Amino acid sequence: MLTAIAIAVDGLGFAAWLFLSSVGLTLIYGVMRILNIAHGGFYALGAYSSAWAIGLYTATGSPIILTFLLIPLAALLAGLIAGLVVERGILRFMYGRDEVLMVLVTYAIFLILEDATKLIWGTDSYVAWQPAFHFGTIDVFGIPYTVYKFLIIAVAIAVGIALYLVLNKTRVGRLLLVVIEDREISAALGINVTLFFTVTFVMGAILGALGGAITAPEISVSPGIGAEIIVLSFAVIVIGGMGSIGGAMIGALIVGFARAASVHLYPPAELFSIYLVMAAVLAVKPYGLFALAESRKI
Repeated sequence: MLTAIAIAVDGLGFAAWLFLSSVGLTLIYGVMRILNIAHGGFYALGAYSSAWAIGLYTATGSPIILTFLLIPLAALLAGLIAGLVVERGILRFMYGRDEVLMVLVTYAIFLILEDATKLIWGTDSYVAWQPAFHFGTIDVFGIPYTVYKFLIIAVAIAVGIALYLVLNKTRVGRLLLVVIEDREISAALGINVTLFFTVTFVMGAILGALGGAITAPEISVSPGIGAEIIVLSFAVIVIGGMGSIGGAMIGALIVGFARAASVHLYPPAELFSIYLVMAAVLAVKPYGLFALAESRKI
């Protein structure tokens, strides 16, 4: 019974982190059809910005509760600046090119962002434990968990609901769905496709940075975290269906529970279990569980 509870809670917590870290990636692909490997760089920028800001703030002896305002602010600034620079400075000249070339370009951007984080913050690890420590722990049937873990789950649910409402209940969201369906017809109808591309990419970058920023208090922020998350994020969106927000949520839950089950039942299979699940899903649904339908032009 305790093992089942531990798997459920750990799986849900890991799934929330994965969803926050990968939803921006699937959003960008859904609109722009870009496999954005640079997403890992945005995650790392958010994590470093958050940890650095929390460290500076807590050194002043100010109330720790206010660090929870620094986390989204750090993600917003890091994602906004990096997203605008990358999209306006590089990617806008690459639209319409082969998808393989776009993968290579975004991979090069990822390497640049990795070096940029080292130039700005160095190679030392940053540990911003204060926000997670502030709320302490809570017992779930005798198993202690940090309250901060449940805050991350709540944020993931809120982000998912917000994205659903924006995409399905607002005029901007409906126009975005038109752009996804057919870029050329959208442009012919007077929709500013370039603006939608820029806003979408920046939003994806901010979401990626938010994933890193909100996770920073629970991990040691060090070089290489961007590479780790991009691999896991691709597993999530491939399982759920590339371009599908709902698919990213389901994919995150599948990966989260698969990892938690392997950790508690057979730890050596932790990493293998994720890719085993991905292979099993793709064997049945080659384009993922909720892949967006591709329109055929005649």
